[in-house]
Amino acid sequence: MNVLTFAKWAAEMAPAWILSLPEGLQRVLFQFFQVFVYENRWKFFTDGLITTFAVTIGALVLGVIIGMVVAIIRSTHDSSRRKPNIILRFFNMICKVYVTVLRGTPLMVQLLIMGFVVMVPKGTLETNICAIITLGINSGAYVAEIARSGIMSINAGQMEAGRSLGLNYWQTMRFIIIPQAFKNILPALGNELIALLKETSLVTVIALQDVTKAAQVIVSKTYTATIPYISLALIYLVLVMILTKLLGILERRLRESDKR
Repeated sequence: MNVLTFAKWAAEMAPAWILSLPEGLQRVLFQFFQVFVYENRWKFFTDGLITTFAVTIGALVLGVIIGMVVAIIRSTHDSSRRKPNIILRFFNMICKVYVTVLRGTPLMVQLLIMGFVVMVPKGTLETNICAIITLGINSGAYVAEIARSGIMSINAGQMEAGRSLGLNYWQTMRFIIIPQAFKNILPALGNELIALLKETSLVTVIALQDVTKAAQVIVSKTYTATIPYISLALIYLVLVMILTKLLGILERRLRESDKR
């Protein structure tokens, strides 16, 4: 640390029981003190986590909306028994280009283009919005393929049954097809959510103060990388484990509802 040295900490601030420990362990505890306690640096991580959650949730909502729209357009085009009209073919072509481009280019490159070419954010709010839009558009391409596969997996007789009950195409999709498809694609959507959470670490390239950036700032202040980066890895691991547990509970409840 550029202000507080190990000798000063040991002489003035360390409790007596710490000084009785082996020197190697003392230095580990000193690094922990540097990273989390000194100058309340733990707040870097908590503030970064808030930003990470905000970006993840915003990008997830945007990605699901875009993905579902694209999936419905593409599945409608692919399942049409007659030759689709020119408008549907046009939108299907746009959706195919969107999915191809977004899945075929790295997310970091997309962030750099959006952050320094398209939007050029000049403040924290603009940077947050830039990150949410970029990650949401990127996630939408993957959600679209996941949702399309789920919709196409539903038997065509379900659509015919809905139409025979007097529902139009969109009502049948909303009340019959999509709810069944959602149950089929839930595990894949859960994996996409977990991937999206971890991909938020890339927003540091546009200077967004997320939890990864927090670890980098602390490293620059303490000149030690071990504790900050291991702590960062543990934070992501705990978040992923929590999400995995919650998704597992949701899947079990959906299976139980099918048995009733």
